[in-house]
Amino acid sequence: MPEGRWLERYQAGERELVWHELRQLGDRVREPEYAAEAQAVCDEMATRAAHNVRLVVARLREQGYRFHVNDNRQAAVEPFHPPGPEASAHVAWLEDHLGPIPMALSSWIRLVGDVWLVGTHPRWRESSDADPLVIEAEGSRYPEASIADYFEDEHDAWEEARDEGYDDEPFLLPLAPDALHKANVSGGDPYGVPLPDRTAEGIFVGEVAMPFVAYLNHVFSNGGFPGQADGDAQWEVRHSLSEGMLAL
Repeated sequence: MPEGRWLERYQAGERELVWHELRQLGDRVREPEYAAEAQAVCDEMATRAAHNVRLVVARLREQGYRFHVNDNRQAAVEPFHPPGPEASAHVAWLEDHLGPIPMALSSWIRLVGDVWLVGTHPRWRESSDADPLVIEAEGSRYPEASIADYFEDEHDAWEEARDEGYDDEPFLLPLAPDALHKANVSGGDPYGVPLPDRTAEGIFVGEVAMPFVAYLNHVFSNGGFPGQADGDAQWEVRHSLSEGMLAL
């Protein structure tokens, strides 16, 4: 194990170095000598991420932002659903049915919840075009349906395509619509996390593939809207949203 404890070093500000060391371990991070400390770092990351989500949602509300679904109706939605009482059981279901999930995703499900920042800003009418943050792993926004059933159906379809020779890529757990669908334009495949994955951080496949925490840091440094934006108003809004965000 690297010199010094990961959690203490992470909390002291050595975040990038700690993530580098965890990435270097790969799936060995699940070994008993590493696992508990690595999960503690991921839990601390998720606690900081939850703070950022609450902060950006509160700021958007103060600025008159209208959270809505990504269709022509634009029905209002609640943008943030903290973890429900079944969050840990849902993590266990994912592990049992779809293979190991990254520790960081487990922490997100148990400590952050579901986030949907699609909407319209009064000073930035094209805000939905800037790839607003969406991560829906627990399915709290859909009480009438089971996200576990949805994930299982997607996995079954992937297995069928693989067996017929149409898909040789790993299964992608779908967590968000792509940037075009968020803007109510017919787009591509959803964003998500390839499974199985026994590493600490995992990979988030969005517009590009990058480590999950690196993606989250990119999102929060842009106030929850990491997509391309032009014009002074857009940059002013994103700066006002990102100020004081916690680095993960």
